[in-house]
Amino acid sequence: MRLLLATDAWEPQVNGVVRTLTSLCQELAERGVEVRIVAPKDFRTIPCPTYPEIRLALATAFRVGRVVDEFRPDAIHIATEGPVGIAARKAAMQRGLAFTTSFHTRFPEYLRKRAPVPDAFSYALLRRFHAPASACLVPTDSIRQELETRGFRNLAVWTRGVDRALFKPLPPLDHGLPGPVFLTVSRVAPEKNLEAFLDLDLPGSKIVVGAGPSLGALIERYPKVHFAGLQTGEALARYYSSADVFVFPSRTDTFGIVLIEALACGVPVAAFPVPGPLDVIADTKAGCLSEDLRAACLGALALRREDALERSRAFSWELCADIFLDAATRSARKDTGLRLAG
Repeated sequence: MRLLLATDAWEPQVNGVVRTLTSLCQELAERGVEVRIVAPKDFRTIPCPTYPEIRLALATAFRVGRVVDEFRPDAIHIATEGPVGIAARKAAMQRGLAFTTSFHTRFPEYLRKRAPVPDAFSYALLRRFHAPASACLVPTDSIRQELETRGFRNLAVWTRGVDRALFKPLPPLDHGLPGPVFLTVSRVAPEKNLEAFLDLDLPGSKIVVGAGPSLGALIERYPKVHFAGLQTGEALARYYSSADVFVFPSRTDTFGIVLIEALACGVPVAAFPVPGPLDVIADTKAGCLSEDLRAACLGALALRREDALERSRAFSWELCADIFLDAATRSARKDTGLRLAG
């Protein structure tokens, strides 16, 4: 199979969408799928307003269409609703080609943090974007149910995975900090709700791993918190392994891959009972969910690391690729039917 994957989120960005897509591509390559990535690197770019670390592509349907015509994909997947995704959607529709999409990010809630734009308006735009897709892949059942109430259709749940060769219980780092250690790993941005964690009165120490536009302001505001900056690879896995509790204060993530990375390192989770944590933790003993985040943090201290590790085994990139390929194959069959009918 030849797959064209169009995405506005790609390396060198560091976020859950990129982690998902790069892991997916590795899994697909092992299965003999030839993947052609169309990403911001293929176009001129400009800084994203309020978040200059992210580059917005000056993509056009003409440029993407040339790639489609040259590559002649069996299936097209449009991963994001940004300029690259919009251009790919237009190019596919101009050619009468079927495609799948995915919903990764709650942009309406993110936008509302920065501008007075009603959620209903933003979701209407997203609903229109995804409407022509043969399937829209969503990360959890909670998100599927929520989007269905907003009028989205053709939704399929597409899970996430974890690299168990990297994320596993490792010898802890010696931070020289008093325990217990409460850790969060996140893009440091307004929509991540980090203050809900940083404002908590907790014993021991707090560590924040990650970078983003709010980092400087939070370092100044919370001098007692240890900000470790961006960490990747084994260094990140050792930060996880060094924590007693992983705290996930976000209310707007659609999944939270960091949740299962922490679990795979044997770290219980504390979070709000919202989509993402509700689906990952479910009714297991791998974490505590509460509207009182402090109570969740203290409750998670009493949980067994073995239970966190066991819960992580429910998630794999192999299953993620299985679901994706099923949707892509169905789309390819639909596309073949449309061509024959034409």
